[in-house]
Amino acid sequence: MNDFLVFDNVSKRYGSVHAVDHVSLSIRRGEFFSLLGPSGCGKTTLLRILAGFEQPDTGRVLLDGVDITDQPPNKRTVNTIFQNYALFPHLSVWENIAFGLRVARKPEADIETSVNGMLDLIQMTAHARKKPHQISGGQKQRVAIARALINQPTVLLLDEPLAALDLKLRQRMLLELDQIHDQVGITFLYVTHDQGEAMSLSDRIAVMNQGRIEQLGSPAEIYETPHSSFVAAFIGDTNFFDGSVDHLVDSEYCQLQIEGFPTVECFNDKRKQSGDLVHLSVRPEKFRLSLEPPTLPPHHNLVQGKVEEVVYLGSQTKYLIQVQEYRLAITQQHSRFLLDQRPIRWEDTVWVWWHADDGYMLDRYSEQDEALMAMPAH
Repeated sequence: MNDFLVFDNVSKRYGSVHAVDHVSLSIRRGEFFSLLGPSGCGKTTLLRILAGFEQPDTGRVLLDGVDITDQPPNKRTVNTIFQNYALFPHLSVWENIAFGLRVARKPEADIETSVNGMLDLIQMTAHARKKPHQISGGQKQRVAIARALINQPTVLLLDEPLAALDLKLRQRMLLELDQIHDQVGITFLYVTHDQGEAMSLSDRIAVMNQGRIEQLGSPAEIYETPHSSFVAAFIGDTNFFDGSVDHLVDSEYCQLQIEGFPTVECFNDKRKQSGDLVHLSVRPEKFRLSLEPPTLPPHHNLVQGKVEEVVYLGSQTKYLIQVQEYRLAITQQHSRFLLDQRPIRWEDTVWVWWHADDGYMLDRYSEQDEALMAMPAH
């Protein structure tokens, strides 16, 4: 069912700030769906409207065909997990998980069975009698997840749930969250500003910007075919080029004239004509590097530049290459370790090439997008 959870033309203002601006969105049953965007983009406000903590100024929220816009939070079959865990410090892990069932006055035998099942799901049975201060941050997060799931909500809301964890623990929790979702099978709505989290977990992502959905799609669609400069810059790193169509190569490709850069061939999916302005994105990993000029088949671009910086990161190396007036960010993955191969070094003159298909034309470009691109990469 494609319309299990529906935001229908939802808006919310705080004074002069339009936190959510006429958002319409459908989320599927059982989907792991992420709302992704920078601080203040409206993603948490949308989550709070679904939870019932905020009322929309306009629009409706429907869950499984039922309008829940005016329902109080305790009547909605949704539960929320926050980044601060919100566990009761005086209760054990077991009692924290059981809390919702006790409030619902479930029979003790049912509570026992359900809590033990949840402890098994989150692999915390050995820690059942510990208090929250006696367990790690990752374990606290698992307990918070179990407590939220114990009442069998139809939707689990996760508001920046991993923000307080260190990098390695966050990476491990991403895998655990994915496994828990697969096992329980309910709809997860995940709010984050971290594009890596959203990309690794989600079936689909809505990228939000200034209260609106900038783009909706699978992680691969959003990364490979961004609809705007904002999305291209926010989801990973990229290189931007501004130019115009010099001439059409054939029915599929065109040559671009870019000031301060060699002529570039690009796949013409937007059907641009000679003289049309173009804003082009090329991801760092799409480039290839060598010290010697390569022999290339048709529809490849080849330029020469100078290495300005080399950053070795173990699994990959990042390069900054100056090509005329442009500085290219290039990432090379290490698929093999070749000690006898001469590495590319600082101040080397190198050849850079990429396929014309790997340059993606963007639909629009604005001063606001430019301001975002000036921010540090995520």
